[in-house]
Amino acid sequence: MPGLALGLWAAFGAVAVLGRALLQRRMTGSSGLIGISPNPTAADLVSGAALLAAVLAGVGGPVLELAGATEPVAALDTGAVRAIGLALFAVGICGVVASQLAMGAAWRVGVDPAERTELVTGGPFAVVRNPIYTAIVPALAGIALVAPCVPALLCPPLAALAFALQTRLVEEPHLLAAHGEAYASYARRVGRFLPGLGRID
Repeated sequence: MPGLALGLWAAFGAVAVLGRALLQRRMTGSSGLIGISPNPTAADLVSGAALLAAVLAGVGGPVLELAGATEPVAALDTGAVRAIGLALFAVGICGVVASQLAMGAAWRVGVDPAERTELVTGGPFAVVRNPIYTAIVPALAGIALVAPCVPALLCPPLAALAFALQTRLVEEPHLLAAHGEAYASYARRVGRFLPGLGRID
């Protein structure tokens, strides 16, 4: 059902990006959408390219399916799999919204090296250091299962790769520089994407 998959992509963008940016502007006067730095490092470019590839695969798959240029994977093209996909999307988008709200005014998309925001360690951030990324992956997997063609199925692993690169190479060095021992201590206690995994010693 490629039309439904595209609708879920639109809902994700409206809620997790546009809606959150509008809320951020109301709270702080800034949208929080920093994006890639004006002077990007190689790490910025690589993680950005991986995320762009994920979005193009995720959106492009249903578009190609609607155009008749690709077919769903037969073994996954069932009502039961689509129901699982919708459930994953629902759980994922709820996790994204809850984690974004827990960040409060510290929420950002991208890193401004000159900016120092509050270090958030409560709520879902007490369980994993990057709960927004953790929740996005099942949401994207859910969309892919609604219209399970090969390009769409590449989206979740590409997104997971992009988040791993962004976190390890861009965000963690920034947070260590900005918060010093407070972040180092937090990272020793709390896993990166899953509880207990990816702690920094």
